[in-house]
Amino acid sequence: MRFASKLAQHSPLQEAPPHSLGGAYCSVGDLMRLRWVAKTFALPKAKRISRPQAGSHHSRFRGRGMEFSEVRAYQPGDDVRSIDWRVTARRQKPHTKLFHEERERPVLIICDQSHSQFFGSQRAFKSVRTAEAAALLAWTGLNHSDRIGGIVFSEQGHEEFRPARNRKSILRMLSTIAQFNQSLSVDYQPPDRPFLLNDALQESGRLVKPGSLVVVISDFLHIDQGTGKQLSKIAQHSDLVLMHASDPLEHELPPPGMYPVSNGQKTLLINTRAQDTRNRYQDWVAQHRAQLRHLASQYRARLIPLSTHQDAVQSLRSLLASFS
Repeated sequence: MRFASKLAQHSPLQEAPPHSLGGAYCSVGDLMRLRWVAKTFALPKAKRISRPQAGSHHSRFRGRGMEFSEVRAYQPGDDVRSIDWRVTARRQKPHTKLFHEERERPVLIICDQSHSQFFGSQRAFKSVRTAEAAALLAWTGLNHSDRIGGIVFSEQGHEEFRPARNRKSILRMLSTIAQFNQSLSVDYQPPDRPFLLNDALQESGRLVKPGSLVVVISDFLHIDQGTGKQLSKIAQHSDLVLMHASDPLEHELPPPGMYPVSNGQKTLLINTRAQDTRNRYQDWVAQHRAQLRHLASQYRARLIPLSTHQDAVQSLRSLLASFS
């Protein structure tokens, strides 16, 4: 059981902070303006390793170059081309230069704009919060010269963006997020074969490279046994983050009363005075939370809450803190 969009239309949205998005929809201009907020953040970098000069062998990591680290005594097997002749002459013993090889970390953002996201009772709909978080991550990565790509999807289909390090690519992805977001409506007609989260995770396999950071932003209402299989493939060679979009009304039923709810096709009258109804709903909420926590734990993923009553900046701070 879950509340759908028309219930949210009867709940006034709280005023959002100046830097936060609010309401039922967002525009590409809204997502572009978040670039200035993102300047205060930095995504975690891949670990660096120290080694003598690489020589003729190519690293399996596509680095940004070699950064000098230190000089140490020459050891058998070191590349003779990395010998520091000045230090060698001064100390009368062979010494070699060490360098940091900077490993590149592509960032892949999987942004859910499904119909289940078109709901919110506080400040913004889940779909808007998800778009906001995706934009903040994309701008943060670009500001620090990371390669950013992603998948934007809804039941109607998806668009893919291969990781790239340029503003034009980011703008194309944000424009697509805004288009998917503005296509959401209470007059939703599901396709015969909807494109769901598991499909997006499967498609990401062609974009994810070893050592990537993969951030999945969704309400995860469509997880099943297949979800674990797809997450397992991603987590084998990449860092995985699950950002769980939710609304306070999804955590607990509203005060006792009669509430009409709709998914855009059917309307039901929910009696929240019935204790049995409240108990069954809380059982469902607890089960879904436990299932999501289990997935995160099983595949060593960071699980970050993304609530409609808080701006996405707070969730991004929680994400970055989890890497420290």
